[in-house]
Amino acid sequence: MITVIALLFLLFVLLGAYATVKVVGAAKRGVDRTIDQARRTVEDHALRAKSFAQPGPTGEIAQLRLRLRTSMRATQEALRAGAAEDESLKESLGLFERLSAHGYELDRDLKRLESEPDRATLAERLPGLRERTERITKSADSLRWAARDRAGRFAQDDLDSLSAQIDVEAGALRHWTTADPTPESTPWPEAPAAGAPAEDRTGSGSPWSRPADEPTRPAITPPVRRPAYPWQKKPRPESTT
Repeated sequence: MITVIALLFLLFVLLGAYATVKVVGAAKRGVDRTIDQARRTVEDHALRAKSFAQPGPTGEIAQLRLRLRTSMRATQEALRAGAAEDESLKESLGLFERLSAHGYELDRDLKRLESEPDRATLAERLPGLRERTERITKSADSLRWAARDRAGRFAQDDLDSLSAQIDVEAGALRHWTTADPTPESTPWPEAPAAGAPAEDRTGSGSPWSRPADEPTRPAITPPVRRPAYPWQKKPRPESTT
């Protein structure tokens, strides 16, 4: 019994330690994400201020960094959000990860050139940096808009299907508005004129009219003479009195 209690106590201690580690790790990741987001926000505001406050090559480099970071961040968020619902975007997300490697390298180069004192050398390298930024941001924008167009297309198709189903259901709910056509009844024969012959009064086109070639049947069927057999007695004459 003591051994079982000791094992249970040890198990509870291990479970508590594991839960504590998981909670601390989740909190640490949350804090790191908050710090990274705050740092990116501060850097973006600083780059925006430099692009307006410092004219010339330094201000243009700040503009290139801000444009690169904004495009890459927007594309990353769009692809990650879409990949959770659409499996086809995982390949696009892999291509973006390869593109991000070039984006990080370009951002580091631009960041080093911000403190470059030689303005002439900086002006010579600006065209190449501008071209690299244009190519990377154009590719990122292409992936982002393609993912958005794909999601919009799926939403449009689903909306069309839903609208068609709603129209059918609405028609079924308003079933009383579609009146059933009444079957045409057989017209009654017209009444003959007062001076018309008897055969015209019956109406030749009426359902109960007799064909012309049908022989006339008597109202009462005449009696049929029964055959006389030798073993039968002769009928006695009835008395007249």
